[in-house]
Amino acid sequence: MRLGLNIGFVFGGDDHLDHLRLVREAEALGFSVTWAAEAYGSDAATLLAWIAAQTSTIDLGAAVFQIPARTPAMTAMTAATLDKLSGGRFRLGLGVSGPQVSEGWHGVRFSQPLLRTREYVAIVNSALRRETVAFEGAHFTLPLPDGPGKALKLSIRPVRDHVPVYLAAVGPKNLELAGEIADGWLGILNDPSYLGEQLNHIRTGRAARQPDLGLDGFDVVASVPVVVGDDLAAASDPIRGYAALYIGGMGSREKNFYNALAVRMGYEKEAAQIQDLYLAKKHREAMAAVPQDFIDSISLLGGKERMAEKLTAYAEAGATTVALTPFEPTVEQRIDTLRTVADALELAGIGD
Repeated sequence: MRLGLNIGFVFGGDDHLDHLRLVREAEALGFSVTWAAEAYGSDAATLLAWIAAQTSTIDLGAAVFQIPARTPAMTAMTAATLDKLSGGRFRLGLGVSGPQVSEGWHGVRFSQPLLRTREYVAIVNSALRRETVAFEGAHFTLPLPDGPGKALKLSIRPVRDHVPVYLAAVGPKNLELAGEIADGWLGILNDPSYLGEQLNHIRTGRAARQPDLGLDGFDVVASVPVVVGDDLAAASDPIRGYAALYIGGMGSREKNFYNALAVRMGYEKEAAQIQDLYLAKKHREAMAAVPQDFIDSISLLGGKERMAEKLTAYAEAGATTVALTPFEPTVEQRIDTLRTVADALELAGIGD
């Protein structure tokens, strides 16, 4: 089991400096990777490049580069550059985002997301292998057949022969795709008791890639909120907004992948209620409607001993990396939280 750190976005003020403090502490504690996100604010590539210049051992992951935001060639260029600048520490996380962001922000139709992802990853990998890139698919054609363009080769060489690719996947078919074409999976709302069901889909994809391949060498990244505190109800409160946003507001009523995930996890009635309240802009009521046991199931809550037990449960379920999102209000408290979880991993005796 390895530990990672989710730093999310840059919102303004000095939060980028707080992110850097957290990453440096995680690096000192032996965390394997830090992940930066993007939606329609700060981009992940710029933040990761800035952090790469001020760290030396921790890996730097995109969680995720949005597929509709960049051409596959641009993603390959960015990945190769970040890998070079960081000395071979970059991990490429990709995701299709959702219809609202894809169509509303990037102006890209949210059609055939699985096929689009498959083609996209194939082009990115070809470019990173420094092949002369030529591709003909349903969504991408390189070079265009009716103009002056010609097939080109990436002119910068990444440090490693292969930059690891991760997919952010939620639904069963997307999980199968991650197993087939990626080196790792970026999970969310991860409950150890449900992780096995998700990994079964990934195994199906791995078998499609190569019979009997299994999960050896495949990085299962569980993204886990964390709050230290003996009062579990109080520790859950900071996470309520996050859970309500994903279940209730991350997408439309007709297409919310996280709401569907909560339903598959056994919270059908609660997921419907949270969504109804959130879409009615009753955000506080939506937060209050998130069940305590749901928050506890997807989070690390409590003290070191309780967290050690939960980390063991994640490891036994098949997670190879637990990526922490500390929810305490100050950077000093979040740093203390990272130290507590590192101690918990040592106590559990399952660290890599």
